[in-house]
Amino acid sequence: MGAGESFTLGRLAEVLNAALEGEAERVVTGVAPLDTATASQLAYVADRRHLTAARASRAGAFLAPTDVTGLPAPTLHCADSRRALAAVLTLFHPPATPVPGVDRTARVDAGARVDATASIGPFAVIEAGASIGPRVRIDAYVYVGACAEIGEGSALFPHVVLYERCRLGRRVVVHAGAVIGADGFGFIPDPAAHLKIPQIGTVVVGDDVEIGANSTIDRATLGATSIGRGTKIDNLVHIGHNVEIGDGALIAAQVGIAGSSRLGAGVILGGQAGVADHVTIGAGAVMGAQSGTTKDIAPGERVALSWARPILQATRIWHAEERLPDLLRIVKRLEARVEALETRVTDAGGSRA
Repeated sequence: MGAGESFTLGRLAEVLNAALEGEAERVVTGVAPLDTATASQLAYVADRRHLTAARASRAGAFLAPTDVTGLPAPTLHCADSRRALAAVLTLFHPPATPVPGVDRTARVDAGARVDATASIGPFAVIEAGASIGPRVRIDAYVYVGACAEIGEGSALFPHVVLYERCRLGRRVVVHAGAVIGADGFGFIPDPAAHLKIPQIGTVVVGDDVEIGANSTIDRATLGATSIGRGTKIDNLVHIGHNVEIGDGALIAAQVGIAGSSRLGAGVILGGQAGVADHVTIGAGAVMGAQSGTTKDIAPGERVALSWARPILQATRIWHAEERLPDLLRIVKRLEARVEALETRVTDAGGSRA
């Protein structure tokens, strides 16, 4: 099954373990959105909220959850339709198989170890002592530093930089422009000149990790910044020095994680979330988009600390926040006066409310 192939719905039903409603011999040539699909294409219906769009679609067939029925064309019903969508997209668009070999414009140091099945693209640079495993894909203009290691089946897209001594596990995907192993932000403040602390550690990335475009993972001051197996990191994420991220974390775009923080397995950070230095986030915890924390978060806890409001309401709140110290002093004085009045009433033979 390769790119450009077409499939009968009957065959797709077998592969996806789907219940087919309609003709098994109908052929589809690809997958498309509901509003642009043609009679030869399959369209995905995520849930019942998309029924109206599906009924107006010209798609030749549909992929849908089991509870979405009454569609105007043959339908593949799946208990887990999202997984089925991933599988059918892979059928129609299988990953490209790199051609083994080293492009004539690449610069590979004689002391580097490059497996014969690896693919080294145009103008890539592989420094001395680097180790490139089987079936690794190195695209154009990638830089691999001295003594860096890349595990079997990994892929580095154009302009990725992997600094010296950093290690990637197996089947790691690093998207264009990512930088792994730059110096951590370590300085001793000084009015005359901030003193740089040498960053002599490394970065260790586990198997099956994906790192988004233009993301950065800093090397440790000492030891290793580590990314656990199966963690997925979106574009434009910054991970500071000596951070430890457990297995299976999900980190959305523009997240910033400051140095020496610890994230447990399965942690989820929404877009633009921020984590201060030396913070521990327990396994399975969730931080909502634009939330930030300077304190530890317990395992499984869900936090959200920033909410959008209408601009006029937000302006009033901002002005009120400026008055909070004065308002607190006023409240404390009022509490003292109420307490004094209650005491006078009680002394006079009355009772407190």
